Order: sequence, then C-alpha cells, then structure tokens
Amino acid sequence: QVQLVESGGGLVQAGGSLRLSCAPSGRTHAMAWFRQDPGKERDFVAGISWAGTITYYTDSVKGRFTISRDNAENRLYLQMNNLKPEDTAVYYCAALIGANIPGRVAHDYDYWGQGTQVTVSS
Repeated sequence: QVQLVESGGGLVQAGGSLRLSCAPSGRTHAMAWFRQDPGKERDFVAGISWAGTITYYTDSVKGRFTISRDNAENRLYLQMNNLKPEDTAVYYCAALIGANIPGRVAHDYDYWGQGTQVTVSS
C-alpha cells in the first residue's frame, strides 16, 4: 500500500503561480496529476514516467504547467504558471505500480492522494 500526500494548493489571482507537491510513502512508477470539479469526472492534467523522460499534458495546460519528479527525494511536482479561473479544482496526485508509461485516465492508477484545493480568482 502506497500513501500519497499532496501539498501546495491555495488561492491565487489569475496570472499567478502555484507549485503542488506529492510525497509517496513508497516506490512508484509512472505518476500523474488529475483534477476534479464538484459533480464532474476526474480529469487528467499531466503524467510522467519513472525516469521523467516521458511527459504528457492535457491541451488546456500545455505551455503553462510543468510536471516533474525527484526520485532521490521521492517527490512529484506540478508547477502551474499563468493560472486561469478555469484551473480551479481539487488536484489529485496519482501513482501507478508496475508500468512506466503514464496513463491518461483515472482507472489506470493504483493509488491516490487526498487532494488539494486550487482556487484561481479573476
């Protein structure tokens, strides 16, 4: 069992930046960030392979968000720049065991964090 703990969410004005962090309690392989609005499905934001050499982004965040990981420190990050009100959501860290390529749908992932709220005001 792997536990994931997110941090770094908060309230920011449009155009601002936030950096989310995720700390897994054990070894993981591919990892990703998803986000969810109330009453909606959990949507893929960005994914990264274990070595960090493969990254995927949803189109709406390309050029603004950067996913990265530090395997020595066992941390996953999401740097979010030029935030927009439509980025407001609960952001979740997800981990996949046994596969190196990050999936783009929630059911690909084995473990989830508790979520961290990101609110972007206009």
